[in-house]
Amino acid sequence: MSSARSVAALDPGRSVVDQLRERVAAMERRPAGEPVATLPGLAGLVPLHAGATYAVDSAALALALAAGASQAGEWIGFAGCADFGAEAASELGIELSRTVLVPDPGEHWLEVTAALVDVLRVVVLRPPASVDERTAGILDSRLRTRSSVLVVHGQWPRVTARLSVEESAWTGPSSGAGELQERRARVAVHRGARPPERADLAWPGVRLERQSPGIREIRRA
Repeated sequence: MSSARSVAALDPGRSVVDQLRERVAAMERRPAGEPVATLPGLAGLVPLHAGATYAVDSAALALALAAGASQAGEWIGFAGCADFGAEAASELGIELSRTVLVPDPGEHWLEVTAALVDVLRVVVLRPPASVDERTAGILDSRLRTRSSVLVVHGQWPRVTARLSVEESAWTGPSSGAGELQERRARVAVHRGARPPERADLAWPGVRLERQSPGIREIRRA
């Protein structure tokens, strides 16, 4: 469920800094662990919770995890994602006018990500290098304080869940010229030492012809 803080646009007649401070204060009053809006096709597989970190191994999964919050009116951000696809994001229902993009934070990526976590509901990060426990702990603490969600495209020491693509295929014209129509992928969700849970997903929003057990769809908004 979104809040007035997330739905309201910035008032051009007021100080941007003051408005962001108000949003920070509102986030500090929200409890860590509360549900964060997730795409219907992912909600049963990997529901998001405030204060948690999730890892993915593909840009498509990163966009999918951030899309639900954006559709619900939240502000989201991307740091270190130099190949951010605005068209792909829009097809998933991400509202670009409420999206902050820092494509190349450079050596200050940790400070930049922490600043984004302070004011945004979901932050997608592609770290420039391997991250140690201490560095990860700095952001973990910030997430709990601000009740934000971190989605890491890459490796991260401690995560609530890790999503990886095991198989992937596109469908389209059987011969000749034409456009690709749908991507379907088998995704595995790892949580600690438990056996992974698997599901078949389809995006960027083409309707599945049939729904069978274990198959979930990422739908166009």
